[in-house]
Order: sequence, then C-alpha cells, then structure tokens
Amino acid sequence: MAERQQILHLWLAAAALDTEVTAWAFYDGAGGPRPSPAERPYRTGVEAMADGWLLLQAPGPIDPAATNGELSCEFVFERLVEVGPQPS
Repeated sequence: MAERQQILHLWLAAAALDTEVTAWAFYDGAGGPRPSPAERPYRTGVEAMADGWLLLQAPGPIDPAATNGELSCEFVFERLVEVGPQPS
C-alpha cells in the first residue's frame, strides 16, 4: 500500500479554528471520490482536526482594509491516506 496526500483549504468566518466554515476547496492526490461542492465537509476547523486532518497553515495577522472583501481566514490541512497498488 502507498500513501497519498489530500489537501483541504477551509476559509473560516474569523481567524479562530472554532468559527464557521464559509468556503472550502479539496484536492485529492489519492484519486478518491470528491465531496459534493454543495456540502461543506466540516462545520469548523476543529471538526476537521477531530477527523484526522493536520493543520499546515493558519492565517497570520489580518488587516481588514487590505483584504478588499476577499476570504482572508484561510486554513490549510493535510492528511495521508492509504491507496491500493498503482497500475504500472
């Protein structure tokens, strides 16, 4: 069995892991099924951590004037998943 990386970006309502997810993106190096874009995978960043996701990056100090209304509270998570043998 080989391990492949999955990456999860969660944009939260504030720069705290226990605030609500407002947007998300998922990238699967394991080639598994993608979650439905209509359903957020977790309610908060803490829920993602409880499900085995490892936090890689959290937002630094946020200047609201510099964000121009963009999503500013981005958290990046990863996990490694086991995949079967890859075809040669």
